[in-house]
Amino acid sequence: MKRTEIARILAQPNLNEVVTVMGWVRAFRSNRFIALNDGTGMKDLQIVVDFEKFPEALLAKVKYHACLKVTGLLVESQGAGQTVELTAQEIEILGENNPDEYPLQPKRQTMEFLRENAHFRMRTNTFSAVFRIRHAIAYAVHKYFNDNGYYYMHTPIITGSDAEGAGEMFRVSTLDPEHPPRTEDGSIDWKQDFFGKATNLTVSGQLQAEIAALALGKVYTFGPTFRAENSNTSRHLAEFWMIEPEVAFNDIFDNMNLAEDFVKYLINYILANLPDDLEFLDKRIQEEEKNLPADKRRPMGLIQMLRFVVDNDFARITYSEAIDLLRNSKDFKKGRFQFEPVWGGDLQAEHERYLVEKEFQKPVIVRNYPKDIKAFYMRMNDDEKTVAAMDVLFPYIGEVIGGSQREERHERLLSRIREMNIHESELSWYLDLRKFGGAPHAGFGLGFERMVLFITGMGNIRDVIPFPRTPGNAEF
Repeated sequence: MKRTEIARILAQPNLNEVVTVMGWVRAFRSNRFIALNDGTGMKDLQIVVDFEKFPEALLAKVKYHACLKVTGLLVESQGAGQTVELTAQEIEILGENNPDEYPLQPKRQTMEFLRENAHFRMRTNTFSAVFRIRHAIAYAVHKYFNDNGYYYMHTPIITGSDAEGAGEMFRVSTLDPEHPPRTEDGSIDWKQDFFGKATNLTVSGQLQAEIAALALGKVYTFGPTFRAENSNTSRHLAEFWMIEPEVAFNDIFDNMNLAEDFVKYLINYILANLPDDLEFLDKRIQEEEKNLPADKRRPMGLIQMLRFVVDNDFARITYSEAIDLLRNSKDFKKGRFQFEPVWGGDLQAEHERYLVEKEFQKPVIVRNYPKDIKAFYMRMNDDEKTVAAMDVLFPYIGEVIGGSQREERHERLLSRIREMNIHESELSWYLDLRKFGGAPHAGFGLGFERMVLFITGMGNIRDVIPFPRTPGNAEF
């Protein structure tokens, strides 16, 4: 008999129908009730077993996370907690499980333990919810841009340029690492490498997206990016995914409008389509934090925090206004900030959260940052001190989007490149975009995992990507 997915059964139950389901055991209570889940949704299907009809040896194999095939009659449930249940007629063990050897147990496991057993963690309620939501956010990204007339661009993973100028890139080479060819002055001869030049894994698809935007108008990238940053914080990965729209004829204000509309769309999509997963994760957070002191808890519940974003118009201020607000705040005057807010320095996470959670009590977009802390491609403002950059700030997590209006003026861009000691020859094509048929344009970058982290409420970015890549860890 053909398998029927559990989510479909629970959504549209046909009572007194004989169906076959397959999935993993979440619980087996009193040798009578099996909770079966096949990954299609948060809710389990209850299987009712008449133990007199099945061999004792068979039922003894119904262990936690064993895989079963069950055929039975779908009936109205006689107990609380579910509307329908399946009365088992046939049970087949598809995959046995030895609880003495299997690392997971039917109890609450720490995140650290589950990371150590990452090949099994998707079977837990928490991670199955996280990765269903991750998929749905990815789908919503493509749907939003497609429905709004954008073209999806696949930008290079291997590149000869450093979009951010940070230098923290992974080298890509086929040269012998022990005996690389060298030039007369003793340096490595990259001309003999596969691409005939030094290449790296990309940190951003933005520069290439600009090529497309200045021909097709509205484009976006959504692909893997890499940073060789030796960081072990809960907010950093060496391999992550970036969403980068780039739009011809947009200025910084159009860019802010797009960013606000986009993130609200993503969150509303998850609120509308995955309520069971969100409710489970919300309750999980409340349970975890109930014994923490007030200053260690999140500012609000998960679903409440998502509604906080979509139900409010984002506040919009300049960087200079942000610094003034921070320096005049009670938190600063009473020494509650770890870092002093100073004009010319980056806003720290504590500053960003203060602006969102206390000052405005809504998401905030900060624009016009000092040029010295921003990238070379951002458009210089008339004050010659700031550039048309913007950051979108959320509660709890701080910055989620960074973007700018791009410098479209050839001479101004060339001057900025020279000022920052960037090799002009590496960006000759980028400068050409300004010399020949250039146009005002703007875009931003949204770290996909950062958005998944916010929407799921997880505490560590390693828990929202299936196979995290971090310093010292490239398992799987």
